[in-house]
Amino acid sequence: MTTFPTRPFDGQKPGTSGLRKKTPVFMQLNYLENFVQATFDAIGGVAGKVLVLGGDGRYFGAEAAQVIVKMAAANGAARVIVGQGAWLSTPAASNLIRTRGADGGIILSASHNPGGPEEDFGVKYNMANGGPAPEAVTEAIFARTKEITAFHKLEAPDVNLEAIGESALGGMVVEVVDPVEAYADMMEEIFDFKALRGLFHEGFTMRMDSMCAITGPYAVEIFENRLGAAKGTVVHEQPLPDFGGMHPDPNPTWAHELMAEMMGDAAPDFGAASDGDGDRNMIVGRGVYVSPSDSLAVIAANAHLVPGYAGGLKGVARSMPTSAAVDRVAAALGIDCYETPTGWKFFGNLMDAGRVSLCGEESFGTGSDHVREKDGLWAVLMWLNIIAARGQGVGEIMADHFARFGRNYYSRHDYEALPVDEANAMLGDLRDRLEGLKGKSFQGLVVESSDEFCYTDPVDGSVSAHQGFRILFEGGSRVVLRLSGTGTEGATLRVYLERYVAGPEGLDEDPQAALAPIIRATEEIVGIAARTGREEPNVIT
Repeated sequence: MTTFPTRPFDGQKPGTSGLRKKTPVFMQLNYLENFVQATFDAIGGVAGKVLVLGGDGRYFGAEAAQVIVKMAAANGAARVIVGQGAWLSTPAASNLIRTRGADGGIILSASHNPGGPEEDFGVKYNMANGGPAPEAVTEAIFARTKEITAFHKLEAPDVNLEAIGESALGGMVVEVVDPVEAYADMMEEIFDFKALRGLFHEGFTMRMDSMCAITGPYAVEIFENRLGAAKGTVVHEQPLPDFGGMHPDPNPTWAHELMAEMMGDAAPDFGAASDGDGDRNMIVGRGVYVSPSDSLAVIAANAHLVPGYAGGLKGVARSMPTSAAVDRVAAALGIDCYETPTGWKFFGNLMDAGRVSLCGEESFGTGSDHVREKDGLWAVLMWLNIIAARGQGVGEIMADHFARFGRNYYSRHDYEALPVDEANAMLGDLRDRLEGLKGKSFQGLVVESSDEFCYTDPVDGSVSAHQGFRILFEGGSRVVLRLSGTGTEGATLRVYLERYVAGPEGLDEDPQAALAPIIRATEEIVGIAARTGREEPNVIT
């Protein structure tokens, strides 16, 4: 049999990066099948098409891959290209879609969310450009999930996804490929591997924390095998179904082992971490933490030092909540800077249109037009190439950058697992009061403007409304509030705080101390602690 009756499940609405739920939800009878079939239907079917498939190795990923391969065969796909063991980092999947001319791909991941039998799982569809499905497609998928009555799946033994090579499944070819090789080859084309090998040969030391997630094999191949970094440079290098109990989110809270080492007396020269599916990064120098917003700005200012970008940048883009640090670099370079909603799909349109080369989000995501996803190891290699070219450490590079451009003090405060109704009511009240905030003073800060961000795509004219609340204060400070689309339980309120200091004084403060007046003003305006009972956020980055 290939056709099975089913009925809809509630709540199969993809977020900014696909559908994410608790693993037991995905393991319900027909739940995964419904969503995959709805995806196939929404894109006009997969008959005769080539798809890429892989994921971050989290719990249930191998079983889900078998289901999807059999469904692709039953739906008439011509070929599915699968990473060995059903492994592919998200940027590696994007690269394969592009280089193999595939029609799209399915990525099995919940990114930086924990994995395991009781933790999180996710499925997202990427388009032929290698980037996440745009809102029109995700809305069509959601609409189809609400009316689905049957799905198609071949009844057949499981396919051997551990053996590299081709096999037949029904009338479809299953091609199992090395998940690392093509991606590592691409990195060698972009960066000056000769200079990087010289850096490590001269005694440069590094700690790369892969957090028991998918970048482990990639990082070992690139840093230790191809660049000659000492064995053991990559730690937590073995991907595990539950990430070894770790929360694979590369920020100071969850990558605490790396932070402790980098802030210690025996710190290596450079530290970095990546997340569950390999698209995020954290950069740390000896005694120096680099915020994602600052990292994007530094990369933009120094991209010309990297072979792949020696001709200059076409333009840059950042998500609206990301600090304006990169805007100042773009102005100095005389290139365009775009402000988009959160979600990498918005950058994809700009890159496909040739408007930007570099883009980033404050949530530890940085990337370029080499793929259509953010790319954690690419960002690490950008920093290493810049360090090699400048002959400076992270601390010196940051000090020079602040002296030239000033400093955007920045922090994100996350309030996780809030009751959804409570979070919506709080932001609903803020929406009702937005127009009346202008000119009012809070903790000595005067509101210059306030709005709810609405984005009109300059390429296709599509409009994305309700993308977060902005409160701008006189002098360049601001606060942004939005509900995250990446959680699986309750609501996550993200509060983004920013203060600009032009220098030359005041460039070396503790960020939380520098932002204290804005934190207090936000509480006075929104009342997060008063309304939720949360005296402090769950995560500060």
